[in-house]
Amino acid sequence: MTNSLDLPGRPEDIRVVVAMSGGVDSSVVAGLLKREGYDVVGMTLQLYDHGEAAHRKGACCAGQDIHDARRVAEKLGIAHYVLDYEERFREAVIDPFAASYAHGETPVPCIACNQTVKFADLLETAKSLGAAALATGHYVRSELVDARTGRRVLYRPVDATRDQSYFLFATTQEQLDFLRFPLGGMEKSKTRELARELNLAVAEKSDSQDICFVPQGKYSDVIANLRPDAAEPGEIIHIDGRVLGHHEGIIHYTIGQRRGIGIATGEPIYVVHLDYQRRRVIVGPREALATRRMHLREVNWLGDAPLSEIGPEGLAIHARVRSARPPAAATLYADETGVYVDLATSETGVAPGQACVFYADDSQQARVLGGGFIARSEREEGAELALARLTQMAEPVLSSAG
Repeated sequence: MTNSLDLPGRPEDIRVVVAMSGGVDSSVVAGLLKREGYDVVGMTLQLYDHGEAAHRKGACCAGQDIHDARRVAEKLGIAHYVLDYEERFREAVIDPFAASYAHGETPVPCIACNQTVKFADLLETAKSLGAAALATGHYVRSELVDARTGRRVLYRPVDATRDQSYFLFATTQEQLDFLRFPLGGMEKSKTRELARELNLAVAEKSDSQDICFVPQGKYSDVIANLRPDAAEPGEIIHIDGRVLGHHEGIIHYTIGQRRGIGIATGEPIYVVHLDYQRRRVIVGPREALATRRMHLREVNWLGDAPLSEIGPEGLAIHARVRSARPPAAATLYADETGVYVDLATSETGVAPGQACVFYADDSQQARVLGGGFIARSEREEGAELALARLTQMAEPVLSSAG
C-alpha cells in the first residue's frame, strides 16, 4: 500500500518532518500532510536573528517567521520544534559566502544552505526522530522510479514562475530519496487557495525576497563587516590595458555589472573580471563578457549512468547559469581534466562561484541532471587573451567554441 508520498503503509503510521520557515508554502505542506492523516512534526530553523535582519519583513526564519510557524503548528495541532542553527549556518553558509565574494566570485548562499544546513543537518535530525521523509515547500518535483530501492528523480515544477530547481541541484541521490516536495505539481495560486481553505494565518503573507543575512540586499555591507580586507581600494582598468579610475573595493562590483561602475567613457562598459589578488576591477565592452566554456567544481550528478561513462563526444544537455535565465543548449564533458560545459550560444555575465545546472531538455517539465559550481570560464578568444595579459597569466587554453 502506498500513499501521496510514495511510502509504504497508512499515513497515520508514517511520521513526516516538515521544514517550516513560517511562510505560506511550507505551512501549506504541513497542513496538507496533516489533513491526509500523516504524523506531522514541524521544524523551524533559527538561522540568523539579530538587529535589522531579524525584524525586517521577509527575513528567513527570523523572529516573526518563527512566531508564524509556531502559530500555524498550533492551528494544525502538530508538534513543532525550533532548532538553533545559527552557529552552523554561519560556519556552513555565511563565512564561505563572505570568503567567496571577497575573492571576486558570485556565490549563491541559498544553494549552500540547502546543501548543508537543510538537506544534511535537518535531514539527519528528521531521521533521528523516526521520520520516513522530510517535506519542504520548494517548488520542484520528484518522482519514484524504483519502488524496490526508493530511488527518485528530480524535475522542474509545474509553475514556471516558482521554479526552484536551480537552487536544489546539489541535492544528492540519498537526500533526494528521503525528501518530498508536495507543491511541485501545483501553481502558486493554488497554494494560496489551499492556505485560505486551511484557514492559515499566513495565507496572505508575502514571499521572502532577499538573502536572510543581507539586510536590504546590500551584500557589500555584510562582506565589509566580515572581511574588512575585501574593501581595500584599487584600480579600474579597461580590458585593453588603460587605467580608467579607482574603486573603493571589489566587493562593490559583480561580473556583468553596467550601472554604478563610476566611470564615464562615452560608451557602455561592463565589469568583465575581478582580479582580487591585485584589487583590480577590469571592465570592457559587452562582447568581452561572452562565455562559451565553463569549468566546474563540486559537481553533483543525478543522471542514470555514471558521469565517468560520458564519451569524448560529450553529452547533449541544457544548462542554466542563473536562476532567472532559461536552460540553454550545451554539451557536458567529463574527462581527465575535469568536468566542463560548452554552451551552444555564448552567455554573458557568467562568474566564478555561480552554479551551472544540468537539465535533460529545455521543457518546463525537464528532468534535473545535477550541476556544479563554476570554477572558471573561458571567454571568446580576443577577450581571453586580453584578460590573460592583464592578470599576468600564462597563455590560456582556448575553447574550441571560441
